[in-house]
Amino acid sequence: MKIPKRLQPLVDDGMIDEVLVQLMSGKEAQVYVVRCGEEVRCAKVFKEAKQRSFKQAVQYQEGRKERNSRRSRAMAKKTRYGQKEQEQAWLNAEVDALYRLAAADVRVPEPHGFVDGVLLMEMISDAEGNVAPRLDEVTLTEEQALRYHAKVIQDVVRMLCAGLIHGDLSEFNVLVDAEGPVIIDLPQAVDAAGNNSAAAMLERDVENMRAYFGRFAPELLTTHYGKEMWALYEAGKLHPDSKLTGHFELDSHIANVDELLEVIDDAIEEEADRQARMRGDDDED
Repeated sequence: MKIPKRLQPLVDDGMIDEVLVQLMSGKEAQVYVVRCGEEVRCAKVFKEAKQRSFKQAVQYQEGRKERNSRRSRAMAKKTRYGQKEQEQAWLNAEVDALYRLAAADVRVPEPHGFVDGVLLMEMISDAEGNVAPRLDEVTLTEEQALRYHAKVIQDVVRMLCAGLIHGDLSEFNVLVDAEGPVIIDLPQAVDAAGNNSAAAMLERDVENMRAYFGRFAPELLTTHYGKEMWALYEAGKLHPDSKLTGHFELDSHIANVDELLEVIDDAIEEEADRQARMRGDDDED
């Protein structure tokens, strides 16, 4: 096929020997199957910001560290340079996440380099060597659903222990290869410790997986793995190989409104006394 313009520099540099076929075009990127020497890999070509439909929401970026102070100030002020650097940081997020998660033994595509907005990575294949289907494209038995769900939950735990939350996990962001689920698409990965929405995003990711696998294994629909793993994470008791139960005692405590109003009244009275003392000090002066 004709070599796409964005891939031409990688062909010229010898990183890609042949572009075989376009695999998909999504909201974030176009993906091509390419040949690199004797290996067949994927080339993910990220779209420019103005062409992407997925918004770089502040909610996702909160907590990401930027070491360069000049770059950080420019990004905060949204200067032209800052917008360019913010775009690059957004693109680098998936690459960084892939390397970090691969090191944490999470099943993600192995990265092979990132050049000019193009990410080279492992091609995930099915048992016949073809491009692996997405999770939403396969029909599962109850036994497969339970096994695949357990694997995804284990990987979500390992992600959390590595400090990351996917943030957009669903049956559309999981491939199924010969060994089971493979998590993909991580440009919006969330910093677990530095993002105020981390717990909610983790729970949403886990609930998405519960709802999908629950179609084939209804017993999963009553589980609460997200709340359980977050509670363990907050307590410093979550480990990569933690054995979860899926059970979590939801807080059924009903707030005592009268007691709460008393606390508020006490706080108001205390603040009034403080202000009165300050006025008295000013009068003495």
